[in-house]
Amino acid sequence: MGPGCAGVLGWLLLAQVASQAAGKRVAAAPGGGTQSLAFGAAKPRGRLKLGSHRSPLVSPPAAGGRPCDAKDFGHGSLVCACSATYCDTLDPVVLPAPGTFVRYESSKAGKRLERSEGSFQRNAATPDFHLTLDTAQRYQKVKGFGGSVTDSAAINIQSLSKDAQNHLLRSYFSEEGIEYNLVRVPMASTDFSVRLYTYADAEGDFELKHFRLTEEDTRMKIPILQAAQAVAKRPLSLYASPWTSPVWMKTNGAMTGRGTLKGSPGDKYHRAWAKYFIRFLDEYAKHNLTFWAVTAGNEPTAGEIVFYPFQCLGFSPEHQRDFIAQDLGPALANSSHRHVQLIILDDQRVMLPYWAQVVLKDPVAASYISGIGIHWYLDFLAPIDLTLSITHHLFPDYFLLSTEASTGSYFWEPRVVLGGWDRGSKYSHSILTNFNNYVTGWTDWNLALDMEGGPNWSKNYVDSPIIVDSSKDIFYKQPMFYHMGHFSKFIPEGSQRVGLAVSKKCRRCDLEHSAFLRPDGAVVLVVLNRSPVDVSFGISDPRVGFIEAMAPSDSIQTFLWKQPA
Repeated sequence: MGPGCAGVLGWLLLAQVASQAAGKRVAAAPGGGTQSLAFGAAKPRGRLKLGSHRSPLVSPPAAGGRPCDAKDFGHGSLVCACSATYCDTLDPVVLPAPGTFVRYESSKAGKRLERSEGSFQRNAATPDFHLTLDTAQRYQKVKGFGGSVTDSAAINIQSLSKDAQNHLLRSYFSEEGIEYNLVRVPMASTDFSVRLYTYADAEGDFELKHFRLTEEDTRMKIPILQAAQAVAKRPLSLYASPWTSPVWMKTNGAMTGRGTLKGSPGDKYHRAWAKYFIRFLDEYAKHNLTFWAVTAGNEPTAGEIVFYPFQCLGFSPEHQRDFIAQDLGPALANSSHRHVQLIILDDQRVMLPYWAQVVLKDPVAASYISGIGIHWYLDFLAPIDLTLSITHHLFPDYFLLSTEASTGSYFWEPRVVLGGWDRGSKYSHSILTNFNNYVTGWTDWNLALDMEGGPNWSKNYVDSPIIVDSSKDIFYKQPMFYHMGHFSKFIPEGSQRVGLAVSKKCRRCDLEHSAFLRPDGAVVLVVLNRSPVDVSFGISDPRVGFIEAMAPSDSIQTFLWKQPA
């Protein structure tokens, strides 16, 4: 994975490697550390009542889902506590009547996807900041939103009672929750495992006769994936990523540290590694779990770092290109999994567009590839227009997908912050900026972690949208969870980003936003206010009318309305 995966020395080493390969771009992921956060006693505030908010031309929220059982851990905002007997829920999305809109709002002050309704106006004064919808401008289509079923996530989910587990999975995947549709599944162990293993650890087993799934799959990840699919309204799109090959295939003979596959593309080591992907897909298919995609490998630049502390397998873009052209691409194409899409990079966006140029300009490799995966840990080094937008324009036929993100990963940060609003805002900021630059989907890292941010065999703890306290059979839904819901619940697969013109006459009214046209013809607009002041703004849909709106300080809103047929 990426968070905390190297110290400053690792960055310098990786910068040297990447600069040699690309001449100008570097990649890796932020530095480690093992500090954890000591928590004070939770101070219950009771259940938040949906519907206290009033604004012009907005009616009280409709009665519906169960409210948040709010807890305040003293970190600036609230978490919602869930147990075997209670968990907050949402109503299924229902489109409003023509000429009206619904708005869902979450805020640092305590709202959690609070629903309200209002009517469009035909004549209104134009505010200093307003957004005008332009559905004639069409951009990328949406794949979806989700998270990762790591070993650690599975351990935490299964540490709860059956009823609490059901509440957790329904919170993520069902219509009474935030309706995730993307799930990343590690192939064997990651740092978010309690031990290091692969599926083919028998020395020299080139035919993979001893390939076996482990208990982490058969008793943990597979049952959870099956249960998630059972509560989801639509089929889930699973995609798999390997962290490392078996050590007998590697140049350094270890799962961690600097090392790549022995030999060269087209040889027995590379053929065996390609076959490993097929065997993984074969075994999961026996459990009625089929995959939408695989990535060629998690963070291939990590395996170029000396003393890299977690599982990794190094690839340069040239090596990945040739492995795909000669081994992995043909293996998938000639298997029963030829429909499975192949994603390259699966690493920091700072490597773009160079990585894509090297791999996709080879016509043989490119013929097997569908998309490009990106992680967020070095985004501060990588201007989005010079990485994602330029990559899209160079290679418009290949989708961009955000495949991993987590907070609490930098060594100077506390690992878990219960009620940290800013961490949710970071998620929404990333999603909005990514989607406004042609990304098609956004995947969180661990679905659930414990109060320390683990378990993790290397103590590389991070935060998660759901934190489990198994000693109390309770889990806490963080602000990050609700920020994700502002997108995942309302922007289904097949939606398309559309134009949104901005008119701004004030300096301090900064808002972040993106608009989408759903497959059912409804419009979704998401507006994020990360500032400490309220911002008045207007929304104009030339086919419907005008909305006078206000974005409270530290808030996120999702608007939904129908357009005329």
